[in-house]
Amino acid sequence: IPDQVLSNILWAAYGVNRPGSGKRTAPSAMNKQEIDVFAALDNGLYKYNADRHSLELVAAKDLRSLTGLQDFVKDAPLTMIYVADMSSVAGETRDDKLLMAGADTGFIGENVYLYCASEGLAVVIRGYIDKGALGKAMNLKEHQMIILAQTVGYPDK
Repeated sequence: IPDQVLSNILWAAYGVNRPGSGKRTAPSAMNKQEIDVFAALDNGLYKYNADRHSLELVAAKDLRSLTGLQDFVKDAPLTMIYVADMSSVAGETRDDKLLMAGADTGFIGENVYLYCASEGLAVVIRGYIDKGALGKAMNLKEHQMIILAQTVGYPDK
């Protein structure tokens, strides 16, 4: 994935589109902005910093094979991992929080689908993940939860 395309995907996913307020391209319940977007690339795992529109290195190793249980994930150019900070998700009960985290992740994922459709990229959102193994490799904290992953690549010819 060229750098500019990666940049565009991340901005479309959950970038800041109203700098004065810090609001994003995708809504979140009560504007909690509890979802973190991670990018798994062949040269490492990165966390997207929407305020700076930049990537921050989390792990300098290829973790793509851990981003799903399907064979294709290890070779896909990009997999985004959506992680909720469950301590800040809107809702009173755990079920409410899971519902809101899922909905908010869905809005982000849909933005990626729309961008990829406009660019002729292949994309699939997935829940078939060993969340324990991936979370450990990502050094997630107890209050962080992997919700879904979304893989982007090129369509088969």
